[in-house]
Order: sequence, then structure tokens, then C-alpha cells
Amino acid sequence: MHVAPVGGTAVQDHVALAEIELCGDLIIAASAADEDRLSLESIDEVLKVSEARTYERDHQQTRDADL
Repeated sequence: MHVAPVGGTAVQDHVALAEIELCGDLIIAASAADEDRLSLESIDEVLKVSEARTYERDHQQTRDADL
């Protein structure tokens, strides 16, 4: 019989953990929403998509200015 060694075998998938957290955030937002479905804007807000787009746009403008 083969038994896994004690301790030190735990592996964390940080991407999977982040995705699980985002799903949890969406579930919480959906349960708190007054409407039947979250709008695309609400989903973007929960996932902070607009913040990421703003960050990317600002950095792209900085890179373009450096050229």
C-alpha cells in the first residue's frame, strides 16, 4: 500500500484560487442584485474590468509617448 508523505505535498494553483475568488464575488453580487440578472456593466464592475482597461490604456499611452 502506498501512502502519501505527511506535510509538504500541498500545491496551490494561484490562478485557480483567483478564479474561485472572482466567481465568489460574482455570486455575492448576483444574490444582492435587485434585478434577475447582472448587467454587463455590473459584471465588469464586480470583476474590476474597467479598472484594468484604464490601467492598460494609460500604460499604452505612456509607451506610445516614449516612441
